[in-house]
Amino acid sequence: MSDTLHFVNARLVCPAAGERDGDLVFRGGVIVDEIAADGATVVDCGGRLLAPGIVDLGVGAIDRAACRAGGIVRVAPMPDQSPVLDEPGAVQRLALIGRPDLWIHPIAAATRGLKGADLAEMAICRSAGAAAVGTGRRWIADSGVMHRVLSYARDLDIAVVSHAEDGGLVADAVATEGETASRLGLPAAPALAEPLAIARDLMLAEETGARLHLRCVTTAAGFALVRAAKARGVRVTCGITPAHLLLSDIAMSDFRTFAHVSPPLRSEADRRAALAALADGTIDVIASGHDPRGPEEKRLPYADATAGSADAATVLALALGLARDGHVTLARLFDLLARAPAAVLGLATGTLAPGMPGDVILVDPHAPWRIVSDHLPGQAGNTPFDGLPVQGRVLRMWKGGREIAG
Repeated sequence: MSDTLHFVNARLVCPAAGERDGDLVFRGGVIVDEIAADGATVVDCGGRLLAPGIVDLGVGAIDRAACRAGGIVRVAPMPDQSPVLDEPGAVQRLALIGRPDLWIHPIAAATRGLKGADLAEMAICRSAGAAAVGTGRRWIADSGVMHRVLSYARDLDIAVVSHAEDGGLVADAVATEGETASRLGLPAAPALAEPLAIARDLMLAEETGARLHLRCVTTAAGFALVRAAKARGVRVTCGITPAHLLLSDIAMSDFRTFAHVSPPLRSEADRRAALAALADGTIDVIASGHDPRGPEEKRLPYADATAGSADAATVLALALGLARDGHVTLARLFDLLARAPAAVLGLATGTLAPGMPGDVILVDPHAPWRIVSDHLPGQAGNTPFDGLPVQGRVLRMWKGGREIAG
């Protein structure tokens, strides 16, 4: 079989070059600057979208079936794995297990055991394959420790991925303070927990000159802080999940544990602020937030259920809805899904430019389907979007020029 692929009759969507009708050629697993290729294997795209494969930043678990369904070719798992990714052996093992179908770029623990006290061996973990370091599902409360983490990461030129919620305020809360939490009688924390943590992390990032990625920003006050910091030149990026863009805390009504996510769902005003931050460029990354949980963790009283949702298989369809509704262009959407998360991780991928890896997905953006939790591929189907009709399916996927079977 030829090592050259020639995609014809495609609607190309590139974060760098925009949208156009045309052809794309791979040779040796790399995109090349050619219009035609003699002897190549021809793939007729039928006018459908050909776009960069998704780079999913900050997943809770490696879930190959869900990633394949969602158009995800690379994942960056959080350091809260078993064992915790705080030593090079664990990082290296995880970085190698997915290839060649799914490339894994671990986020190593910033502190030993993710306890927020002693720094982990970040340099050695980076040499073992870590693409970033992170605080995991918790915030580092000790400002001195966080200052050392950021300083060390700056010297390594590696991003720090922070979960920005003040643990002193959050404690055992499972919801955001407001009418819904009060009506349901749930332990709740003020939304202020997020901007308080963000403000501290931004000040330390500005002082150290480190690269800071706020994994999931969800409040109007948080977006305002990030927007202002970017204007000052702070090296900060931030992400969000489709759940926080499309759902408010009303989704928790009737104690729906599938809507128990971390950070918790916010008010409708915060959700609208998130859409505005998406439109004005404050938000850099859309990630699935994939953290599958089985019935033994979800079929419990809301306060006892484990936070997390299984959304790798649905992230593309939900994101395409944002483009159809006019919140972003398709080129900008794939910047959020592919190029920007790759840049945070220091990876040369995420566009259709010559020289980039042949990581692409062929998408029918109009294919209708319904999200049904019991039928989602992967480890679990605990999605807050259960029952939602959506449009957009991945038809075929290539990783490094090699097609990945569905």
